[in-house]
Amino acid sequence: MEEFLKSTTTIESEHPRIRALARELTSALEAPRDKVLGLFAFVRDEIPYNVFMISMHEDDFRASFVLEAGKGYCVQKAVLLCALSRAAGIPCRLALTEIRNHRIPAKLFERLGRNVFPGHAYNQFHLDGRWISAAATFDAGLCARVGVPTVEFNGEQDAMLPSKALDGSPYIEYLEHFGHFADLPLAFITERTAKIWGADKRSWQSPEDDTGYPRSKS
Repeated sequence: MEEFLKSTTTIESEHPRIRALARELTSALEAPRDKVLGLFAFVRDEIPYNVFMISMHEDDFRASFVLEAGKGYCVQKAVLLCALSRAAGIPCRLALTEIRNHRIPAKLFERLGRNVFPGHAYNQFHLDGRWISAAATFDAGLCARVGVPTVEFNGEQDAMLPSKALDGSPYIEYLEHFGHFADLPLAFITERTAKIWGADKRSWQSPEDDTGYPRSKS
């Protein structure tokens, strides 16, 4: 279990900012489950999803970088949540899958030529003697704007991306599971994503980023 509490190059659970934030978010909470719920809610909603944060470079996956950027795509958000969980003393690992998103914006589908994402990541927390999965990928605001359910996590059951949108149409389809990892398997991810985005892709941090998803009015 020690490997799932360890700080790594990207899962920076010993980074001062990560430790300070973990303390801030969990200081009033005692039960590990409640701490996880607080951390999950923060990463889900306070780090908005942005697909153009995808990168092939390790520095763009560091938990401190994602926190500073204030946005991220699924893998970056999972790395940040993993770091926060470990900083709070709760074992956490990454899980990787391939998914099909039936509701990506037409503009993004036109750009990518596909709706399959071969390097989707989410988290698994060790609570009450077992591993529980949760995907903090899409923030509640984005979910409301595109008409899909927000992933709600109670710390007792797995909370994965839903298969149906609010109108009953297809949403997320899990195609293949690649297992779980104590550290970020960057080479494994970039081998697949570079074919879509290019081998030199860096995170786009400019305010002009346009994912094709509806923007918040704020």
